[in-house]
Amino acid sequence: MQLETYISDLLYRYECVTIPEFGAFLTQRVSATIEATTNTFHAPKKVVSFNEQIQQNDGLLAHYIADVEKIPFELANRKIAKRVKLLKSYLTQGETLTFKNIGDIVFNDEGKILFEPTYHLNYLTDSFGLSEFVTPTVTREVYKKEAEAIEKVIPIAITPEKRQSKSYLKYAAVALIALTIGGFGASKYYVNQIETHNQLAQRQATQQLDSKIQQATFNLNPFPAITLNVTKQTGNYHIVAGAFRVEGNCDKKVKQLKSDGFSARKIGANKYGLHQVVYASYEGRIDALKSLRNIKKTHNSDAWLLVKKLD
Repeated sequence: MQLETYISDLLYRYECVTIPEFGAFLTQRVSATIEATTNTFHAPKKVVSFNEQIQQNDGLLAHYIADVEKIPFELANRKIAKRVKLLKSYLTQGETLTFKNIGDIVFNDEGKILFEPTYHLNYLTDSFGLSEFVTPTVTREVYKKEAEAIEKVIPIAITPEKRQSKSYLKYAAVALIALTIGGFGASKYYVNQIETHNQLAQRQATQQLDSKIQQATFNLNPFPAITLNVTKQTGNYHIVAGAFRVEGNCDKKVKQLKSDGFSARKIGANKYGLHQVVYASYEGRIDALKSLRNIKKTHNSDAWLLVKKLD
């Protein structure tokens, strides 16, 4: 029994997944962060922790296993108990328990459980498609200091003698202003002429079109009726193939998946503005999970299940 796979599935939707008589995996939402030393931006995520004090069976894990494996609830509980007994024996022997995409558990020197989470998978579905990125350091302050140093070495000043010798500049300025005003008046006159021409041309074109419409005779021949069988996908369980910032890439992904035999479609953009593409939508959770496992094995290991009621 792949216990870590079932736990990983549940961590997308629940904040606490308990393994009876062993402990519980907890998730806590963390906002986007920036590492000042490396200028790395990290998307919002769920941080996973482990609490060995929470061991009471809430039935969540057993019910999920029973639904997926189509077995009775009591049998699922017995399977979990058997696996827990094996996990505890590994811990007492000093071995490290590795839960794929979740973290590692080991006993310390005092006999207490230590948990080291892994960050290979972001369980916050709102952040799907967002990855970390690094931005270069802004160096504006460095350039400012260099400019100040140059000003100290090479001062720029205008002496009274130079100002007197450049008296002709004021006449050039007056001439420039006069040319600007004249040019503005000519430009305004030209724009008005163009606007008048466009209005006349548009009026003539409209009159010609009305005349042709009045003279035209339309002969509409009835075409045979065509019946199209369109299957509308419904359900609140959607297997997400990807999310794209550019909608054109979203359309390409839908076309590609349809050519592979999937009932792919777009389900709109999430709150981050990313356009989402799904392999298919399902009414039942069990059918959706079976299809998700098959897609992960054969087509896309990064596919995930979105539970959402679409408008």
